[in-house]
Amino acid sequence: MRSIPPGLAARYEAEGWWTRETLGDLLAARLGKSGDVEFRVHSEVRPWQGTFADVERTARRLAAGLRARGVGPGDVVVMQLPNWMEAAAVFWASAFLGAVIVPVVHFYGPKEVRYIVEATRPKAFFAAERFGRTEFRPDLCAEVPVVGVVGRDFDELLADESLAGVLPVDPDTHALVAFTSGTTRDPKGVIHSHRTLGYETRQLAASYPPDRGRQFTVAPVGHFIGMINAFLIPVLDGTPVNLGDSWDPARALALMRDEGLTVGGGATYYMTSLLDHPDCTEEHVARLKYAGLGGASIASAVTNRLESLGVTVFRAYGSTEHPSVTCTPYDGPAAKRLHTDGLPLPGAEVRLAEDGEILTRGPDLCLGYTDTELTAAAFDADGWYRTGDIGVLDADGWLTVTDRKADVIIRGGENISALEVEEVLLGLDGVAEAAVVAVPDPRLGERAAAVLRMLPGWSAPSLDEVRLHFGRAGLARQKWPEMVHKVEDFPRTPSGKVKKFVLRKHIATPTM
Repeated sequence: MRSIPPGLAARYEAEGWWTRETLGDLLAARLGKSGDVEFRVHSEVRPWQGTFADVERTARRLAAGLRARGVGPGDVVVMQLPNWMEAAAVFWASAFLGAVIVPVVHFYGPKEVRYIVEATRPKAFFAAERFGRTEFRPDLCAEVPVVGVVGRDFDELLADESLAGVLPVDPDTHALVAFTSGTTRDPKGVIHSHRTLGYETRQLAASYPPDRGRQFTVAPVGHFIGMINAFLIPVLDGTPVNLGDSWDPARALALMRDEGLTVGGGATYYMTSLLDHPDCTEEHVARLKYAGLGGASIASAVTNRLESLGVTVFRAYGSTEHPSVTCTPYDGPAAKRLHTDGLPLPGAEVRLAEDGEILTRGPDLCLGYTDTELTAAAFDADGWYRTGDIGVLDADGWLTVTDRKADVIIRGGENISALEVEEVLLGLDGVAEAAVVAVPDPRLGERAAAVLRMLPGWSAPSLDEVRLHFGRAGLARQKWPEMVHKVEDFPRTPSGKVKKFVLRKHIATPTM
């Protein structure tokens, strides 16, 4: 794990940012006060309606069932589920047991899931029998002792009696491992403790406007922030949960009209697809009130448009590694809210390296990665995290992210590793060299473009041929290239490296 200077840890404790409360403690204490709060899943596949008490009852029966099968403190529980009630039950049950929860986005393919299972060696694995294009693959968890499949045998794991209380664990131990794509060929396993995750939950909740309304949450619970917004912050605040298992602007608009829900932001894609939909009316816009944007590049055209419609925009900067670094206060000056990524949040520190790279540290910074080599490369001895992002700080300390050193495409708030996609492209017949770059997209923020240099005598594959190849490779559909370009050779540095910034510029114009 990374180095945490003793003085820094002592400061976090003295300020009350780090407490002795575990994830299970946090949930148990708050659920006891808000059992009658609504919990709903708006789904055409698996709708559900009940209360926090109903979900907790299922979670505690599941915890007892898992305990009887040998799952306990420190054991790993992998969960690849859509935004369903059972996902909350698995998450809460794991917390009550002191187990380490590993949420996996539901659209990850067999390649990614196999890697995650091998990297974490779970005692239990949960998945959906079928959802969208994804079906349960028993071969991916053949060595896992306990397997629960929602839609098949999940209920068989529920004990007759519920687990009472919370099993004790050290708050400095692992609570969660969140896998995220980056510059590496495989997803990176980001490790959070009970302390870092607890502080992040309290910090994020405090940054939200108090009158933001009943939220419709569609960000995947397999994603770090989606999970916190669905399963932790509502419990902390005692506010209703309304989940959606897929993003459909028409359905979201109907729920806003019929159920009085609102959508509070996330990746800009959610907001722009709502506003662009023909069903969107002035009544819908009035319900939006606030738009907290992050998770992808944020165009000024989007923030200006929202603000002109009377929607108060506030922006945030962070990552799975360090979730809450900066935020623009929702009641702050418009020029700062719209066009910067905000001020450092309580406990967070930001400084810039000589090349402009953003370095951060704070109470919610992760412990490191499952891959120790990645940990050594990303963190220094003083506890600073090298983000891979480039930014500027103005005279008042407001941060603006201007570029990325990391070779990552952020599509609809999800990270895509260019290296991972390039390796799959090199498996196509006739491909001599491949580069994958981000191209701007007004709806999703960015899309992945494949640029190929072919062997002599070979024609470049069509986009359909590329997508067929990626489907066979088992890569998540969101990672598939969405355009293909051919070059005779790549623009290169003197050392032979591909100049991706030149490729991005050419693809954005009709000259290539």
